[in-house]
Amino acid sequence: MSERLDAPREGVPPVVETRAALVRAVDRLAAGRGPFAVDSERASGYRYSQRAYLIQVRREGSGTHLVDPTALDSLDLLAEVLREDEWVLHAATQDLPCLRDAGLEPVRLFDTELAGRLLGRPRVGLATMIAEEFGLELAKEHSAADWSVRPLPSDWLTYAALDVELLIELRERLAVELESQGKSDWALQEFEAVLTASPPPVPGEPWRRTSRITDVATLRGLAVVRELWEARDAVARARDIAPGRVLPDRVIVSVAARRPLPEELPPLKELRRHAPQAWSEAYARALALPDTDLPDRRGPGRGGLPDPRQWPRVNARAAARLTVVRSAVRSTAESLGLPQENLLSPAAQRTLAWDLQEPDASRAREILRQAGARPWQVALVVPAVIEALSRPTVAGGEHAR
Repeated sequence: MSERLDAPREGVPPVVETRAALVRAVDRLAAGRGPFAVDSERASGYRYSQRAYLIQVRREGSGTHLVDPTALDSLDLLAEVLREDEWVLHAATQDLPCLRDAGLEPVRLFDTELAGRLLGRPRVGLATMIAEEFGLELAKEHSAADWSVRPLPSDWLTYAALDVELLIELRERLAVELESQGKSDWALQEFEAVLTASPPPVPGEPWRRTSRITDVATLRGLAVVRELWEARDAVARARDIAPGRVLPDRVIVSVAARRPLPEELPPLKELRRHAPQAWSEAYARALALPDTDLPDRRGPGRGGLPDPRQWPRVNARAAARLTVVRSAVRSTAESLGLPQENLLSPAAQRTLAWDLQEPDASRAREILRQAGARPWQVALVVPAVIEALSRPTVAGGEHAR
């Protein structure tokens, strides 16, 4: 049974809220040694923005520092000292955007969650990994808290400090295991890919991701969803409130799904909060739209490849290749103790199946490189896929090409 980790070794430090306190923290970090354990706390589900409301940094010989970026005009001093060495983060893709927005940029990183995936760990949450490695229970009850509140409660600060308490030690243990499994170079390539990845593209027509939008059967109803969603987004952005707290998706859909649509909004209590005039105006706009301006049921094409469910109809050979590619990647991943998606992303698997019309290794390597696969992935996947595609298929004795 795990022992509960209730407090940091050096106690919970005071929050860095002034320039003078930041100077002292940076001096201590500079006097420390080795990599920096870094984490951040956001207010997802409460605020529209994804900014960091608390930043935790720990370094051997320096202790832990809790920095409030909302109280400081600049984190330039912290950014400078953090460039001295590697950052250790857990699930780096979640924290890097808000840390970068705060002006903090790593020179290199070690992602303990990603390392766990490469090592074939079935569960890679931080609390689970800490329990397995150290026999300690890491409290997670404040992970979904509203970190924008001030002052921050003392038990929240304890939780935040504990998030970086053992990250460096965890990194060292995982590094040894990666080396013993011959996966250190894989990890370095993966960490570099995380570090240099471009921000994900903003999806077109994001209102189409409204929960249960499929309950809306008419095009006029879809127009209501679109107008209410866009009005809500504007209000949420202006007030820095999470959109779902301004107007829940379920309310938008319930209004839009009515048949026929009445001339007025229903007297729902959620529609009387925040910006009732904005909802009324958005609803009126949707009702007034000419039929030619109503949204399509499916929406514009998303570019890139068709939905794989359509491949048997539009490109049967590519559909057959996709089955073979997925099977080859899955078998190879299982033999290496890896999740399939970490050996090769589903998007790269689809691209390979669509573009590789003949079992040509050189062409396969080029396709995967252009799809963003790392060298270690290319080296492992291409031989397996080419060998699989070169076998006669069960149906008709023809190659899947």
